[in-house]
Amino acid sequence: MLAPVPEFFMSARVGAAIVHSAAALGADPAVLAANVGFDPSQAEDPEALMSSGVEDALWREGARLLNDQDFGLHVAELLRPGTFDVLDYVIRNAPTLREAFARWARYNRIEHEVAVFTLIDQGPVVRIEHTLTGGAVQHRHSAESTIAAQVVAAEQLTQMKLKPVAVEFHHAMPASLKEHVRIFGVTPSFLCPVNAIVWPREALERPVYAADAALSRVLSRHADALLAALPNNANSFADRVRAWLVRNLEEGEVSLARAASDLKLSERSLQRRLAAERSSFDALLDEVRHTLALRYLEEPSVAISALAFRLGYSDASAFHRAFRRWTGTSPSLMRKASQPPDLHSR
Repeated sequence: MLAPVPEFFMSARVGAAIVHSAAALGADPAVLAANVGFDPSQAEDPEALMSSGVEDALWREGARLLNDQDFGLHVAELLRPGTFDVLDYVIRNAPTLREAFARWARYNRIEHEVAVFTLIDQGPVVRIEHTLTGGAVQHRHSAESTIAAQVVAAEQLTQMKLKPVAVEFHHAMPASLKEHVRIFGVTPSFLCPVNAIVWPREALERPVYAADAALSRVLSRHADALLAALPNNANSFADRVRAWLVRNLEEGEVSLARAASDLKLSERSLQRRLAAERSSFDALLDEVRHTLALRYLEEPSVAISALAFRLGYSDASAFHRAFRRWTGTSPSLMRKASQPPDLHSR
């Protein structure tokens, strides 16, 4: 007898986005909503949740009504600013595309309790994996929409057509790949361990068009508050380590041994739990430092000379080397490029 598939929850905004996209593609939204038993007006309540069972039903019924075997891809193409409220806006005001995806990874739990994005630096490319924790299963259309949404968002954020290096899906290959190749620009691989997209590093260094640095700080604080208010038991273990790193970086001692001690685990157990989530202590430390460095640079009151110590580096040269590895430029040039023009100097 098969074990039951774990049920999980997400914001009702996800369901409303599927219904509205199906309507734009030609389906009757009232029929779709009635057949599934989902009222898209629920999304007007920012705290309203929807079960994974309802989400699966929306994907299946939407595809059936439209006779669209690529329904997930087409929903992603209809992605518009503001669809996912705070999560959307905090992403769209990041300074670079890399930081936008890092924020997507950090704050996604505001919208979805088990979906996890993991950014993995691999030299000339950055791999972004998308997984569900706790043994949850993702519908094919949902997986394809999630990965395609990154391509659509990248173009919207940078105002440039950006092409990934590779796209990988966990599910079996569909009958036709015509739409996949059109949207991704590459032929995806299937039956892979996880769903993933691989970007050229230089693509992720592109600045986000029309990002507002001041608004970004306000939105980040609000998103942090929303994230902190969520139940802790929904956190991935990597999220717990990220939170520990943020709390302890400025104290200077951010070793694996201390993290394990504070989290009441042996070092071996900590490493094993992170490995199960396809992560590591060193990778998380690098990710958190990168994210915080970009955030601190948005604050003119934070001297660049002080950043190394706020990020737990023993000396400034180590920080500068790491920053150039992350971004291809120096902290001072990055800060200068992100500052608005001085209108009074003209």
